[in-house]
Amino acid sequence: MKALRFALRFCFVFLFILIVLFMVVYFYLEGQSESRASKTLNLTEDLKPDYGDTLIIGTIADASLLIPMLATDAMSHNVARHIFRGIVEYAPDLSIVGDLAERYEISRDQKEITFYLKRGVKWEDGVEVTAYDVEFGFKLITSPDIPSSYASDFLEVKEFKVLNPYVFKVTYKRPFALALSSWGNLVVLPRHLLQGKDLKYLQGVFGRKPVGNGPFKLKAWETQNRIILEYNPLYSEGRAYLDRIVFRVIPDPSTLFMELRSFGVDWITLTPLQNRKFEEDPKMRENFQIYRYLAFAYTYLGYNLRDPLFKDKRVRKALCHAIDKRKIVNGALLGQGIPAYGPYKPDAWFYNPEIEKSCEYNPIKALKLLEEAGYQRGKDGFLYSKEGKPFEFTILTNQGNLARLLTAQIIQQDLSKLGIKVHIRVMEWTTLIHQFIDKRRFQAVILGWTTGPDPDLYDIFHSTKVKSPGLNFVGYENPEVDKLLEEGRYTLDREKRKSIYYKFQKILVEDQPYTFLYIPMSLEAIHRRFRGIKPSAIGINYNIERWWVPKNEQKYVVP
Repeated sequence: MKALRFALRFCFVFLFILIVLFMVVYFYLEGQSESRASKTLNLTEDLKPDYGDTLIIGTIADASLLIPMLATDAMSHNVARHIFRGIVEYAPDLSIVGDLAERYEISRDQKEITFYLKRGVKWEDGVEVTAYDVEFGFKLITSPDIPSSYASDFLEVKEFKVLNPYVFKVTYKRPFALALSSWGNLVVLPRHLLQGKDLKYLQGVFGRKPVGNGPFKLKAWETQNRIILEYNPLYSEGRAYLDRIVFRVIPDPSTLFMELRSFGVDWITLTPLQNRKFEEDPKMRENFQIYRYLAFAYTYLGYNLRDPLFKDKRVRKALCHAIDKRKIVNGALLGQGIPAYGPYKPDAWFYNPEIEKSCEYNPIKALKLLEEAGYQRGKDGFLYSKEGKPFEFTILTNQGNLARLLTAQIIQQDLSKLGIKVHIRVMEWTTLIHQFIDKRRFQAVILGWTTGPDPDLYDIFHSTKVKSPGLNFVGYENPEVDKLLEEGRYTLDREKRKSIYYKFQKILVEDQPYTFLYIPMSLEAIHRRFRGIKPSAIGINYNIERWWVPKNEQKYVVP
């Protein structure tokens, strides 16, 4: 019994000691945790943006020309927007605010806008930016000798008048819906450097070595390799926090993804397949952040309407019914997008939801339309015209875009079920654009357009834009569409504009100059060391000059 009492007493004492030790350790760790939390909180509160480091952006395509009014490719505009500023710009909430303009006044009749420029804004060489630079750019873009795809907005101006070096007034022929937003970064160029220069100089010299007024300036451009931008010390809104932005051209998406994983680049736009690999990789999730949002863009299958094969709209409508868009979204995009039925995002105020009923996947209906257009199946299972020609065509698309290649392959499979033979040709970007699209040497093409907060698509679908370098390269002409696009530009009442663009979408879906395929999700993978990224309705890259990296995390130092 004594032994039992001793054993029980020993157990109670031992248990008491354990409890005391546990409480001591618990409160010690809790105190340490609170201390760390307090330090972290204070650190967060005390953090201020640091200067330095380099943002390396991986891209599959090189730029072509760094003059916004002359560039037609997205990459050129992506780079140039950091070099040149506009009179106005879109704010994160999609409102229009001043950029070079300190303020602006719009007349009651909506025909006049007076812009008051900020003083002290300078070009990279130290010369002040004035209204005369704006006037010079305006005259350039409206000159018949300058092949700009964006001139139409400025041809609406009846009179451009410089009131003094910091104030200019534009008078329109009539109220113009795009009057304010058109004064983005297209027309402000350094008059003192370009006056008297010809187009060849603009494209061959200044387009390769521009002198801008933005937060960054061109440091070096190694064709098909990299473009280096360095902070502009004369930027009037304050020095960019980052020292440099480097665009690395890596045409192969697999190599681009591996460069991200090995920290050779800081930011790439992920393909859907890369996004899946990213989610399965703990190392990547630890080091990179994905910013995901429905893009201001759409991908389409465009037809060359000069080709006899696509002149009959019943044929184009049949192709739309024959293509399974949801299969494309699930197969080519791995679900990272939505089917497109027209050129607008479904969350836009001008989107017409009724168009979704006009082109549903229906192979039986597609075959019926093709039969009405004069096509019949042969004994070999292929479709033939009345003249005995097989229904056969080639789709062009650009290298380095797996989603578009997979889309082309799904379309190839879908159309083969109807007896249509489709060939696919993948080409390097600049070759595709300059040798085939610009010269109208194609049958069908899978490409995409970047859209924006305004529904105006005059430059893409109006018949006056059919000739090169116009953006209506498919050759679409419809007088009623022309009329609606014109009315949309000159109507300021939002509800009336909405009605106009509703009608426009209905006709577009009926005519099918494009088969609208999908609206992709934007999947931006960016290294976590970058701070100051603020996702908004307009995206994430609107404020790169305010991105920064803490000193203790910086990787690159500019010598």
